[in-house]
Amino acid sequence: MTDTTMNINEILRTLPHRYPFLLIDRVLDYKVGEYLRGYKNVTFIEPFFTGRFPQRPIMPGVLIIEALAQATGLLAFRTVDRAAESDSLFFLVGIDKARFKRPVEPGDQLMLEVRLTNSKRGIWVFEGEATVDGKLAASAQIMCTERGVDI
Repeated sequence: MTDTTMNINEILRTLPHRYPFLLIDRVLDYKVGEYLRGYKNVTFIEPFFTGRFPQRPIMPGVLIIEALAQATGLLAFRTVDRAAESDSLFFLVGIDKARFKRPVEPGDQLMLEVRLTNSKRGIWVFEGEATVDGKLAASAQIMCTERGVDI
């Protein structure tokens, strides 16, 4: 049986992102070519909380979408059975139907779930949902494509 989880070390070997921009801490479950479930532990020491609504720290919506996009990257890399390479990455090419339903605050565990819904002519389409305590925080349709990196 194949392991369908990823700890932080496996995530770091797969994605090119690093602190402070790595926004997924663990993968709980995934099925190649279908879905991935993971989470981000949101802590008060996140750099973006320093200047964002000091009276009530709230995670920026664009970073919730970025966390979902990183989850799609993990699923895409696992689906093609490799990690980010120096000459090729999955790039975000579109976000549709983004909706924000509740704030995400320090102390929350942001659960991330993405599903691959289509892949055509090199464009991968995912549906993503971010929840906290079982309640929808954000959702979006995310599109990415693999491209070479010009060094």
